[in-house]
Amino acid sequence: MPNNIVILGAGVSGLTTAYLLSKDAANKVTVLAKHMPGDYDIEYASPWAGANYMPTGKEGSKHQEWERATWAPLKELTEKHPEAGIHFLNTVVYNRKKDQGSATGDWFSELVKPNPWYKDVVPNFKSIPDGKLDAEMDNAQEFTSVCINTAVYLPWLVGQCAKNGAVFKRAVLKHITEAANAHHSGQRADVVVNCTGLSSKTLGGVSDEKMYPARGQIVVVRNDAGPMCSTSGTDDGPDEAVYTMTRAVGGGTILGGSYQKHNWDPLPDPNLANRIMKRAIQVAPQLVKPGQGIEGLDIIRHGVGLRPLREGGPRVEKDEVGGVQIVHNYGHGGFGYQASFGCANEAVSLVKEVLQSKTRAKL
Repeated sequence: MPNNIVILGAGVSGLTTAYLLSKDAANKVTVLAKHMPGDYDIEYASPWAGANYMPTGKEGSKHQEWERATWAPLKELTEKHPEAGIHFLNTVVYNRKKDQGSATGDWFSELVKPNPWYKDVVPNFKSIPDGKLDAEMDNAQEFTSVCINTAVYLPWLVGQCAKNGAVFKRAVLKHITEAANAHHSGQRADVVVNCTGLSSKTLGGVSDEKMYPARGQIVVVRNDAGPMCSTSGTDDGPDEAVYTMTRAVGGGTILGGSYQKHNWDPLPDPNLANRIMKRAIQVAPQLVKPGQGIEGLDIIRHGVGLRPLREGGPRVEKDEVGGVQIVHNYGHGGFGYQASFGCANEAVSLVKEVLQSKTRAKL
């Protein structure tokens, strides 16, 4: 008998989970989502992401385990599947001591600290000598990372899932139990995997009040920033950030950003956009010709995304609601891509546990 599985959500968490589950021919996967790759909506965070691999999980945490487990798959995709829209980039991260304790400083604290755990994960890691740093910088690291063109990578995941037999359906559900009757076979699903991100706050049967947004605003430009760069904070505000990354295969360069907790505003703030662009040029002057300011930037678009944060961290666990067996995989904040395979692998293991228990019950 096949395993009928419904996955709710087509962001990077849902698609990565579907990709891994669909590799097993015994699994018949339906991906059910309001938004699909190609859509740009404030409810749909994944298209707006940078996205990259800049670890932020604290040493010894589940977050760290998920990020550590994700590097190898991303590296393999970059090397073997250029059509996935991922490339290697030299990366520099700067730490200013005065940023610690701010919203952005806390977010980046593990990334920018001296001697971080990920030094043994990413290639070519080295600390930048103090003599090469500005006086305001406490320390800095350089390493090789990856940057993901989300407009290519998300559809690539859809294509891989479809090649493995997964079926995609648009749907808007009021209650999570409705998903059990939405499998493409017409049969009831054996398990539902909830990857609805911030929507888990309002989805019936989940209604997770621990979910809240961290608003991120970006500017996408045609200019090339060179190395990927990030700094622990800015002088413009404790919840504003500076980072630059040039996406693979013509995806433009992302200039960021902000980390505004509990801010639901979907519209770009033009004043924040100007500050973002000015900060980007300060850390990556090669973006524009000498003497040019932000008018030297060739803007593609402005964007706003709501990172799906959760108090206490992501929810990756089994559940049962109204007789429906559920595996949750949501609440990844600003690290959905760089923890995607680690979290999805854990979710797949939980799905297998559910299916095995169902098999034993039938026996």
